[in-house]
Order: sequence, then C-alpha cells, then structure tokens
Amino acid sequence: MSNSMVAKRYALALFQIAKETSALGVIEEELRVVKEVVQYNPDLKVVLSSSKLSIEEKKEIIKASFTSVNVNVLNTLLILIDRHREDQIVDVANEFLELANNEMGIAEAKVYSTRELTDAEREGISSVFAKKVGKKSLKIENIVDSNLLGGIRLRIGNRIYDGSLRGKLDRLERKLLS
Repeated sequence: MSNSMVAKRYALALFQIAKETSALGVIEEELRVVKEVVQYNPDLKVVLSSSKLSIEEKKEIIKASFTSVNVNVLNTLLILIDRHREDQIVDVANEFLELANNEMGIAEAKVYSTRELTDAEREGISSVFAKKVGKKSLKIENIVDSNLLGGIRLRIGNRIYDGSLRGKLDRLERKLLS
C-alpha cells in the first residue's frame, strides 16, 4: 500500500473520531503543532527513525513530547509508532488538515507580499478570494518577498493569482519579446 493511502486512512479515522466527539477544531490545531514539531525538529526525526530504540522507548518519547495534546491525537501517534509508520506523522497531519478544511469550508492560502499584511488586509483578501475558489474563508500564511516590488501574489492549492508589480513586468516583457 502506498504511503499516501496509509496516511489518508489514518487521517480519515482520526477525522471521524474528531467529528463524533465534536473536537474537530481542537484536534486540527493540535495536529498543526505536532506537524511543525516533527517537521522542523531534525533530532526528533532521527530518534523516531532510529532502529536502536525499541517501540516502547519511542512511545515514551512521544508521550513526553506531546503531553498536553488530545488523547485521540496521542493515540494516533502511538498507533503509527506501533505499526512502524513514524515517517507518516506529517503526511497524516496534512491529510487530516485537508479533510478538516474541506469540512469547515476553508482553503489554505499563501500570500506573498512586500511587507507583513494587516488583519484588515488579510480579511479583505480572504473574503474576495474565498468566493473565487468556492470556500467560506481562507487560512492565510503571509510570506514577505521583497522581489515582488509591490502588490501581492496569492497561491491557493494549485491556483496562482499574481497581482504583483514583478509579475506584471514579467508579463509585459514576455509580450514585448513575442
């Protein structure tokens, strides 16, 4: 079975439990934290993938690392370790977040701008572009990129909306050269 299918199955099971216990929002936030910790902590990755540690030792490390998370999230992590699927933690989190976002009518968006966006600008972008992709709102990750010169570039899934000055200059250059 492919790794993405495995991640989808675990994520779907956790998603169904989250819906049944009315803890979708809590589990979503906790999985975001788990994902960041596992993804951006190389020492934890090395420990979890180590063949020198027993499954019980790995479970104790996970329990110590994520003491305050929801019991269902912790149990999912422990089951992944039991089944030697430690490498799937981030994929399971990504699949769960996608399921949760679809359920709540939210799309993830990356907004590239020349400066940090204000809350009012984020709200405006969310309300305008959420309608274009058929969602209620956007969860915006703002990335400051000084190469844009001005304006913004927005990425939602595989769609890119480029209203940056750099993008306009590049399009003008291509038009003039053709």
